[in-house]
Amino acid sequence: MPDRFPAAAVPDLPLTGERTMPGIWHETYWFARHLVVYRWVADRLAGPRGAPGQTGSTDSVLDAGCGEGYGANLLASSTPFAVVGLDYDAATAQHARRTYPDVSVVRGNLVTLPFADDSFDGLVSLQTVEHLWDQEAFVAECARVTAPGGLVVMSTPNRLTFPPGNICHARELTAAEFRSLLDRPGLADVTLVGLWHGARIEEFQRRHGDVVKAQLAAPPQAWSPDLAEFVASLGPEDFEVGEGDLDSSLDLVAVARTDTSPTP
Repeated sequence: MPDRFPAAAVPDLPLTGERTMPGIWHETYWFARHLVVYRWVADRLAGPRGAPGQTGSTDSVLDAGCGEGYGANLLASSTPFAVVGLDYDAATAQHARRTYPDVSVVRGNLVTLPFADDSFDGLVSLQTVEHLWDQEAFVAECARVTAPGGLVVMSTPNRLTFPPGNICHARELTAAEFRSLLDRPGLADVTLVGLWHGARIEEFQRRHGDVVKAQLAAPPQAWSPDLAEFVASLGPEDFEVGEGDLDSSLDLVAVARTDTSPTP
């Protein structure tokens, strides 16, 4: 590929299909698609929810399944909270710890989180739940470690629109299935929004066809110049998060609060 594309910024972590990473030109579409949701979440954590510590916990947010760590770092730099990142893979946790010193990184199992009850003011877990076999246990753990009234935000690909066959995904979800998964004791006020392509991607698709299918049809070195240039130019501003027909969305984003009702 021509020299205008930067080298990978994270050569110590292989591209396995399980995570996306910054600084890799042919991953830019997926990276931007993830990053826009982290920005959307950061706005809500830093916004009108109230001052840190209002729930009585430790003024901290957990990024459960932080992967390379870029999202946890964004939350640490743009919200009033201390951010803890957790990932199961030892090499990934080590990389994130070394690369993002403002994030406390812990290695642990997502279905048995290594934290006490009510440890965090909020919890974020983006594009993670679809990788897990025991999704119900993970959601229960997320509710357990988040203090009463804390914000819990999760995202996942929409099974109705996501290309089939990702071997790293245990179970993808529709909007109805995602809502049902979160409809459990410990979580309340669950709302779902979606992620869609913005105007620039839609215009590209009108001229060249489906941008995702084109990326998956051939290795990056075989992409057409138009596709390669376009993918490398994408950013979070080329995606939109909000209300709409969730069955047509690319990704699903769920926002909930941990229940403040007294335990019977």
